[in-house]
Amino acid sequence: MKRFLLFLIAIFAFMSASAQSKQQLELADNYLKLYADYAVTEMQRSGVPASITLAQGMLESNYGRSELTTKANNHFGIQCGKYWKGKRVEHMDNGELRQFRKYKSALESYEDHSNFLIINNRYRSLFELEITDYKGWAYGLKKAGYAEDPAYAEKLIKIIEMYDLDKYDVVAGEAVEKKDGAEQTEAAQETVQKDEEKVEKQSEEKADKKERKSDKSDKKADKKSDKKDKKKKKDAENKGTSTEGKSSTYRYSLSREMYSQNGVLFIYAYEGETYSDIARQYGLFLREVLSFNDVSAEATLSCGDIVYLQAKKRKAAKGCEEYRVQGEISMLEISQMFGIKLKSLYRLNDVDEEYAPSVGEIIILR
Repeated sequence: MKRFLLFLIAIFAFMSASAQSKQQLELADNYLKLYADYAVTEMQRSGVPASITLAQGMLESNYGRSELTTKANNHFGIQCGKYWKGKRVEHMDNGELRQFRKYKSALESYEDHSNFLIINNRYRSLFELEITDYKGWAYGLKKAGYAEDPAYAEKLIKIIEMYDLDKYDVVAGEAVEKKDGAEQTEAAQETVQKDEEKVEKQSEEKADKKERKSDKSDKKADKKSDKKDKKKKKDAENKGTSTEGKSSTYRYSLSREMYSQNGVLFIYAYEGETYSDIARQYGLFLREVLSFNDVSAEATLSCGDIVYLQAKKRKAAKGCEEYRVQGEISMLEISQMFGIKLKSLYRLNDVDEEYAPSVGEIIILR
């Protein structure tokens, strides 16, 4: 009789475990159907592996069922922080009542997750890893302090391997290679700029008027150079070798990873690379690349330097209001770090070109 009872208990435990396993698979499948495309799109835009994004989303949101997710669309447990200006919600976390970011939609949460990792310097080293190195990313996130759980990295890896989430990293990589430059640019910019354009349109127009006045003399000086550039471009088009003009029609090289900061595309320079090399590779005029990066023709590059492929913005991304100087750094380096035009950074802080920031000083970014 005793053996029979033990047998029944074992059978019940097995059936219960099987039921739980089946339910878990269904939850994971439903989550992936809803959000896998968001993770892939964000990987193409930001360089954050889709497998890592999905694993974090599943873990932090309990497959989309947590209270924080259902009432605030917060899939990644991101707290408000000092500079968050959006909506917020109070939520108990590890026995403490804390404030978390509240989003209009899950898509907005996914976008902010990528931006959060891009903007914070402590995660910068992760972007030097291979896009398929999900283990390196998992341990890197834990080391950088993303979560308090000591087993956070192992949990992410277990989820990725349990549901084969690394296959989305390959899908994302192939999707980038198949796109031409115009499509890649549009995909990279669309999610970041969509909301910003509506809110900032008026302030941008006012800033444009001021900048046109201050740049009037520069434009006159560049007039002859522009004519020569236009002639070169026209000759190239007649020969059928031109890359298409400006803005979203650039033909970007697809052989290297691109990133986005403040809605502006950039790459990291290779060892020995020059601005001229990058201009040729991406079908841009050297003058444009130098202008995008606020440098002169004599400027040189070091391995790992940020090089923008589009004009930077006049202020930093939302939620990034100011920067506290932590070491020796120039205003140009700050402008590159946050994707802000150097002239705008000077104007925001009411300083001139000779200004050098001091450790501990606050630099206004918006």
